Amino acid sequence: MTPKTEESGGGSGGARERGAPGSATLEERVTGALVGAAVGDALGGPVEGYSPDQILQRHGGRVHGIVGPWNGDEWRTARPIAPYHKGDGHVTDDTLMTHALIRVYTTVRDHLDAYALAGHLVPDLMTNPRWIPELEAEALPLQRLFLAEKWLVTRLHYGHVDPREAGVGNIVNCGAAMYMAPVGLVNAADPAAAYAEAIDLAGAHQSSYGREAAGVFAAAVAAACAPGATPDSVVAACLSLAKDGTRAAIEQVCEVASRHQDFESALAPLREAVAPYDTVGPDYRQPSLAARRPSRLHAIEELPVALGMVLVAGGDYRHAVLGAVNYGRDCDSIATMAGAVTGALGSAVPDEWSKRVAEASRLDLWSPATALTEVAREIFDKDVHRRRAHERAFAGLGVR
Repeated sequence: MTPKTEESGGGSGGARERGAPGSATLEERVTGALVGAAVGDALGGPVEGYSPDQILQRHGGRVHGIVGPWNGDEWRTARPIAPYHKGDGHVTDDTLMTHALIRVYTTVRDHLDAYALAGHLVPDLMTNPRWIPELEAEALPLQRLFLAEKWLVTRLHYGHVDPREAGVGNIVNCGAAMYMAPVGLVNAADPAAAYAEAIDLAGAHQSSYGREAAGVFAAAVAAACAPGATPDSVVAACLSLAKDGTRAAIEQVCEVASRHQDFESALAPLREAVAPYDTVGPDYRQPSLAARRPSRLHAIEELPVALGMVLVAGGDYRHAVLGAVNYGRDCDSIATMAGAVTGALGSAVPDEWSKRVAEASRLDLWSPATALTEVAREIFDKDVHRRRAHERAFAGLGVR
């Protein structure tokens, strides 16, 4: 997949300039990834579950930024969204879970495993009330989570299941993948380490291709942090690690994406490319009988499409996120992933979006990034110390 150089004006689906990413620092990449993920999440929330054609009709054109609820002032009672205020810059559970995982990192201050989710994440979700933007109220984060995420509490707190196996039996979706960006960031520039850590963590939440997607998404974010990283190098890192249907889906979607320079022309082809691997089926709100069941042949839809949009956009944040948003279906998670990868690549998150999302959601989007950057540096220092200790021990074995 060769980077392209064409450009056109506007963020409504026109091609964007394919320039080389800037030489951003670790803190800039962490901030870009986390703020970018939250903003993508907020932009995608109000159109989640709908098709590109429905979005086009509802909004009189493509979505170009923050929009209000699909059902206007009737959001409190309109099904199937009620009682969530999706839109107007409100983040969803993707961001709430991402920030919760960051809090675990700031507590443990080292690499995490499935036991860390059981020992730290689950109690945080159950016992610490926080402002929930979509509920416009303070509540336990657990009360906002979808059933696939409440599974963590059911299995780990009430079921006392071994955390490494707790994800078995859950519906297979993007629930674990959607909040794995911090894992990629603490393993910045080391996709293989990010993949391994996320696979361990996600075992407490998901199985099969849901767990695999968590590992590959973390790897994508880590790869995007490497100096000189490009959309193509990120995809190459993902393909070097991904297994089974997840790898096949990414390969197929990204091959199709490489032929497009604007998201408008890519919307239908990307869906067509991922459809053979997606178990949900053509009607997102009416899943097929095989939906979200374990399989070695299938993949979640969100990650391949997010990577495809990153390629279409040439790494440009605005274009990739708007492509993800206008794709519809589970577009808040697709935009979360596309936003994290392009933000980590160093593409700027528009200030007019990030400031409005922070204000509307009553969230500080920047402090978690500062905290995670500090933790990432601490973990790197520990890794270096551990590596040198291993080198000394190995040398003592008389190995040349």
